[in-house]
Amino acid sequence: EFGMRALRAYPSLVAEVEAACGFEVEFRPEGILKVAFTDEQAGELRARLAWQQRLGEPIAWLDAALCRELEPRLSLRVAGGVFSHAEGSVSNQLLALGLERAGRALGVDVQERTPVTGFTRSAGRVTHVRSGGRSFECDVVVLAAGARSGQLARRLGVALPVEPVRGQMIALGGMRPPIRRIVWGPDGYLVPRANGLVFAGATVERVGFRRRTTRAGIGRLRAMARRLVPQLGAATTPFAWAGLRPGTGDGLPYIGPMARWANVIAATGHYRNGILLGPLTGKLVAAGVASGDWTEAAAFSPERGA
Repeated sequence: EFGMRALRAYPSLVAEVEAACGFEVEFRPEGILKVAFTDEQAGELRARLAWQQRLGEPIAWLDAALCRELEPRLSLRVAGGVFSHAEGSVSNQLLALGLERAGRALGVDVQERTPVTGFTRSAGRVTHVRSGGRSFECDVVVLAAGARSGQLARRLGVALPVEPVRGQMIALGGMRPPIRRIVWGPDGYLVPRANGLVFAGATVERVGFRRRTTRAGIGRLRAMARRLVPQLGAATTPFAWAGLRPGTGDGLPYIGPMARWANVIAATGHYRNGILLGPLTGKLVAAGVASGDWTEAAAFSPERGA
């Protein structure tokens, strides 16, 4: 339900950000096609389809022929799939840049390359955030440090079990993009970009904070892409990258006040859904800080497992 709320709010968010920053963020709500190769995989997709339709989402089952009508370059092994009309993609890089520029226009002071080194505390509150030789006075601290959030929480003597989960991705090029929309398969997904590349992702690896690509990971992604769209077997790989997702034990994010500190708010642990859930999380945090009412975010309380 949280994801659906976030998805439905995205068009207005994008319009607001683009108006403020002056450029487009490559928002493409053209639907997502999830496909199966086997009867077992098709059964799993149909089971998900049933409850998604009960929630009122515009989602439909497509047989193999209809899947290839949507995306003619799909593998002949595709046995069927689910098409979700309301979903799509956005450039995470452009969206982040747009949000930064929109924030600066509103007077936000953005400090880059400024790692937090400690906190100054008094009477159950954090009064300053320290970074190197500088100290930033604060009324409220929002802990939104992604996979590093747990490390920072420990400096405050609070347990916030967020673990890094590495995801490797590759860019595929050297040809006209063979797909028009996002295609998910059993082992990964393909995202066509406006610059003519197709992004293929993503691995799921619990290897600590090792943020680097591996030959094995890149090989698995190329094989996955080739299984979904055989033509991509001839693609070049201009570049590859890896990131660290903030995972949690129950798969839900942490949003809300943290134990022991009256003015420290968690907004982290979104795992693979940060781009979708981040903006709505920001609105919940802003409303909670302003009103003191965290009812809307109760299901995501950092204290839910205490």
